[in-house]
Amino acid sequence: MDVVVSTLYLGYFLLIFGTLGVVVGPKTEDPLVRFLNVEIPTMGVMLIFLAYNLTLALMTYITINALIALVFIRTIIRKEELEA
Repeated sequence: MDVVVSTLYLGYFLLIFGTLGVVVGPKTEDPLVRFLNVEIPTMGVMLIFLAYNLTLALMTYITINALIALVFIRTIIRKEELEA
């Protein structure tokens, strides 16, 4: 099997099972663990795009990580404000 095809299949695997793990996975209250769980599907998306184009993969990975970090930081701050 070609390296590109195996990278594509690994990306699909990480994306599908990583998303299922985040949605129906362990019910944890720790925001850091939730944030790390989201990184697995992000890596899957990066590998899928890596099979097509290296530049597209890097730009997508950087963009997704930045957006997810902003959303989770805002969520954590809101949660702390509501609990206080």
